[in-house]
Parts: sequence; structure tokens; C-alpha cells
Amino acid sequence: MNRLAILIFVALLLPSAVLAQRNAPGTPAELAEITARGRQLAEYDVAAWHATDAVVALSPPEGSVARYLARKTDAGWVVVFGRFNEKRDKFLIAYEATQDGSPTKFKVNKHEPPKETTDFFFYAAKAVDTALKDFRGEQRPYNVAVLPAKSEQLYVYVMPAQTKHGIYPHGGDARYLISQDGTKFLEKRRMHNSILEFVTEQNNDELAAGFHTAVVDDIPEDTDVFYVLARRPAVPEWIGTRKYVYKVEVDGTIKYVSTMEAFMKKK
Repeated sequence: MNRLAILIFVALLLPSAVLAQRNAPGTPAELAEITARGRQLAEYDVAAWHATDAVVALSPPEGSVARYLARKTDAGWVVVFGRFNEKRDKFLIAYEATQDGSPTKFKVNKHEPPKETTDFFFYAAKAVDTALKDFRGEQRPYNVAVLPAKSEQLYVYVMPAQTKHGIYPHGGDARYLISQDGTKFLEKRRMHNSILEFVTEQNNDELAAGFHTAVVDDIPEDTDVFYVLARRPAVPEWIGTRKYVYKVEVDGTIKYVSTMEAFMKKK
């Protein structure tokens, strides 16, 4: 790592206050769990993206779709598009997109009348509403993803959406652990405070890695992995916390590097 990269670490760390601290770096098991969730987020994003393209091509009537939700099955990803009924005791699926042989190809089934459901997608839609009632972000678009958690609970992620080609936003995101019925959040985790943007046009094929600091906790976040997997060109990301340094490889694997003190002395 060159001297400029070290200066970036120092400059970002100095004005920040760490809200959560650890006495030891993340264990291999913890880091593996973060990697697994980050990879699921990346798959969710790809599925939602290409399923949405397939549904938009059918020109859905206005008002028929208020939300999309995705779920990974043994046969691949399923993405549904719909809304609550008037009583909000059912989720009405207007379009159901299923993975068709590749991560980017989806076959769409239009339900007329919309298919009523009170299963996973119903509770996932309620969980999203619960999270969004609490989330406070900037005046910009956000993406929402729902992943299964332990004991049939749900993780809801709120992340800044990419709105321009070649510009990858990262940060300003949150993860909620929502009850099984989707009505209350059991845990709220602010993963990053500020939103940073990686601009492809300002970089080139010689770029070796990205750099940012994590000021909320002394461990990488699920969305750090997602960011590395989504970004192009695909390069690793170094993460410096107040105490530790980690590296996220291009496949999402997280490696603990050293303490920040040892890292600064070495560099």
C-alpha cells in the first residue's frame, strides 16, 4: 500500500468517534458469517435487478405493484411484485419472476387476478414497512433487501441505490432484525454513517484496491462485502477501524490483517 492510502486512513479516522468497540478482532466464524450474508445480498441485488427488467418489459398497470421481494429457493431466486390488499392482511402478487437457467435470466408469470399470499412474502413486506418507518436517510433513492435470519426472523437491509452507471454508493445504511410476524424490530444496526461514492471513470484498470474506514464498529459489515461484489472494476477493499485492519477479497472473503497500530508502524 502506498503512502497516499495511509493518509486516507488517517484523515478519515481522526474526526470520527467509534460507537462500538471490541477487545479483539472478528473471529474467523464471525467474518465467515458476514461474508455469507454479504454474498446473499449481492445475489439478491442481481435477482431483483434482472427480474425487475423482465417485469417492466410487460408494462405493469399503474398501482398494481408497490413493492418487490426476493427469496432464494432450491431452484433459484424467486422475485415477486405486488402490494397489500386493503385490509393489509394479505400480500397480492401481481407478477412472479423465477430464475431461468442463469442469475440474469428470469421467466415472469402474471397473476390475474393477483395471487393472495400470507406466507414468507407477506411477512417480508410487513418487515420492510416496519424498518422503513424507523429508517432516516438522505434525500435519495434506497434499495431494500430481506434475508432470512435465525428462528424464522428476518433481516431487512436499507442501502443507498445506485442511480448512475459507474458510480457505486457505499454507506449510510442500516440492518434491522425483525420479528417473525414482521411487526417489530428486535435489533437495529447502523452499519455506516456517511455515504461514499466510488466513481469508475476516476479509476482505471491499474487500480489495486479501495479503502475506507469503519467508525461504527471494529469489524466489517455485511454491506462491505456486498459493495466489493457489486463494484466494477472488481478489486479488494481495505477496511480500517479504530483498532483493526481487514481486507475484503473480490470473492467476498474477509481477512483480518493486523491491529491498526501495527499496520501504521509497518507502512
